[in-house]
Amino acid sequence: MHDKPMTESDKEKAMSNHENGAAEAMNINTDENISGTSHLNEPVSQEDEVAKLNREIEELKDKYLRQVAEFENFKKRNARERLELIQTAGKEVISALLEVLDDCDRAEKQMQATDDAASIKEGAHLIFTKLRNILQARGLKAMESIGTEFDPDRHEAITQIPAPSEDMKGKVVDEVQKGYYLNDKLIRFAKVVVGQ
Repeated sequence: MHDKPMTESDKEKAMSNHENGAAEAMNINTDENISGTSHLNEPVSQEDEVAKLNREIEELKDKYLRQVAEFENFKKRNARERLELIQTAGKEVISALLEVLDDCDRAEKQMQATDDAASIKEGAHLIFTKLRNILQARGLKAMESIGTEFDPDRHEAITQIPAPSEDMKGKVVDEVQKGYYLNDKLIRFAKVVVGQ
């Protein structure tokens, strides 16, 4: 196929179409009132967006690291306070028991100086009563076991013996070692003899 030579009018038409298309392409973003378009006078740079995102990442990293450091400090402080509490928890009880220890020292001196068994017994009884009262004031309570049903949650059976009566079967007949509660929490099982 041979191309026809373009006439002057064909050239003018092609030129006019090209100029109109270029003008339309150039005018797409020039109207600032058109919504949803990016305008030529507001260039958006990818580098600006990346820099903004990097700044946000750095701020979040910094915030995260500060929170981790605060939490670590909290854990260390909490562990230190708990250790101090454990070490000094018995201080109040020990201080109260020092009075009983003083009484024991006085009783020991008295025992060496006298042979009166009645006064020694009376002194020992007073000391034991004082000791029990101090411990009870701090929440210690003795468990009553003799004559109660054997309960493996509270009692530790040392042995079983024939029950002295029919109603004592399965019950605690004797107590080898007392059980204790501290503020209603079991701290020592009672060691008992159970009737069978």
